[in-house]
Parts: sequence; C-alpha cells; structure tokens
Amino acid sequence: MSKKDDIDPENLPWLGRKLLWLDKKKNVDRIVYSLYAICAALFAADFFITKYITLWVERIPGFYALYGFFLSAGLVLCAKAMRVFLMRPEDYYAPYDVESEEFPEDQLERIDHNG
Repeated sequence: MSKKDDIDPENLPWLGRKLLWLDKKKNVDRIVYSLYAICAALFAADFFITKYITLWVERIPGFYALYGFFLSAGLVLCAKAMRVFLMRPEDYYAPYDVESEEFPEDQLERIDHNG
C-alpha cells in the first residue's frame, strides 16, 4: 500500500477533498484532451469569424495560435540554453550553507534498520 492510499479524506482541508478526483490519471487525461479539443476548436473558429485587423499579419488564419505556440516553445528553448551559463555546481553555496555544517555525533539518534 502506498503513502497516497493512506490519506484519509476526512483529515484533508475542504479544497483538498474537492480536488481528490485529480489523483486519478484518467481524470487528468480527460482535462488535457479537453484542452486540446478547445484549442483545436478555437483554431478552427479563426477561419470562420470576421476579423477587424490592424496589421497585415492578422489576416493569416490561426496567426495568434501559431504565434503563441512558437513563442512559448522559443521561451523553453531559450531557458534551456541559459542553463549552460547560469547553472552553478551543486556545492556552490556549500561553504555558507547551514546544511553543510557537521552535526554533533552525540546528538544524533542512529537507528539500525538491518537487524
């Protein structure tokens, strides 16, 4: 039995009880597929609605959907590229980090789990 199965809904706050249905993968999949359907419907609707354009590029059907998609993908790619020069070693803050200090051995409560 996993830790998630041990959760008693009665011990959760109101919002936690209301959102328990999101724990099931099929419900999350339904939300994702619903969002796909909504995006596809809005993209298709762009071919049929009357537009009052300001710029010539707005005449392209689905321009804003494509623009949003490619700019979002571009942001992700830029963030991955920035990791190369922004990333620090794992022990970058170690000399000043509280967790890097040695804990007094006499204050540790060691438990032997092997027998």
